[in-house]
This record gives sequence, C-alpha cells and structure tokens, in this order.
Amino acid sequence: MAISLEKGQRIQIGLSKVSVGLGWYPNDGTGFDFDLDASAFMLGSNHKIPSDDFFIFYNNQKSPDGSVESTGDDLTGGNSDGGDDETINVDLSKLDSRIEEILFTATIYKAEERRQNFGQVRNSYIRIYNQLTNEEIARYDLDEDFSIETAVEFGRLYRRGDEWKFEAIGNGNKGGLQALVNKYQ
Repeated sequence: MAISLEKGQRIQIGLSKVSVGLGWYPNDGTGFDFDLDASAFMLGSNHKIPSDDFFIFYNNQKSPDGSVESTGDDLTGGNSDGGDDETINVDLSKLDSRIEEILFTATIYKAEERRQNFGQVRNSYIRIYNQLTNEEIARYDLDEDFSIETAVEFGRLYRRGDEWKFEAIGNGNKGGLQALVNKYQ
C-alpha cells in the first residue's frame, strides 16, 4: 500500500529502480493547451548540476550515466487518461558518484506568453513506484494554490549515507524552467 505524503515528509526508498510519475489536469478556458514539462536536476553536494548533461528535460531525455531517463513530453496533458502525464525512470545503481540528489520539477511551457500558471492546474501529483512491479511506493498530491507560479519543485530523491530517501517538497517558483535552470546551474 502506498504512503500518502505531506509537504516536507520523507520516506526511505529501499529500491534501486524506481519511476517517478507526474500528473495534472489543466482547467479549461485559457484558449491554449497546457504543456507541463517534467524535469530532473541531478545535483551534486553543492546543490548544482555537475554539467548541463545532468539536467533531464524534453531536449535532453537521458543522463550521461544512463541512470535517469524521461519517457517523453506530453504536449497537452490529455494523453494520460487519468494516469501519469510524464514519467522519469531512475536506476540508482548506475548513478554517477558525484550525484547526491535528484530534484523533480514541473514547469509550464510558454506560461507567460499564454498567461498560464499553476493556479489554473488541478489535481497535480508526483508518485514514486517500483519500476519492476509498478507498485506505488509513495504519492504526494500538490494541494497548494500556486496562482502566480509557473514552476514547481515537486520532490527529490536524496542520498543519506548508503540509503536513498524521497522528500515531498511542493515549492512554487516564478520564471518557469529558466528560473530553475538559473538556480541549479
């Protein structure tokens, strides 16, 4: 049975192959499709990506060590039919030794141009599940109202000694994907 996480809550993962699914339902009426993008920032001990190759997003779908891979970009959020809109697969056994945490984010593509924000998106979540059995380990439903934010840091996998844990974050940011890149580059 999966654990339902609250903001700031942490759990031990205990697996080397996990998948991270993100899902959402955009509200109607803005005149444009909502193109939300899942990304992963693979961070070192200084909380920065060691090189641009360790930033996984729609234009770089696989890390150089092969440990983190996006399954692709859902341009409308309508392809999932109630399931995950975008998925990032993680194999911790392949992870470059410089990486101490993997931050999972969602951003709205062309948010400013389309006048969109996370306040117009409902039922957003991140879930961690066993890549081999598809059994859900934990889920974090984002229930804050981000009425001006265009990027959200959903959660992170991080190393503590020899163990990997997951933390539900739920921090909103303005400035979309570029603001996050500036923060972690």
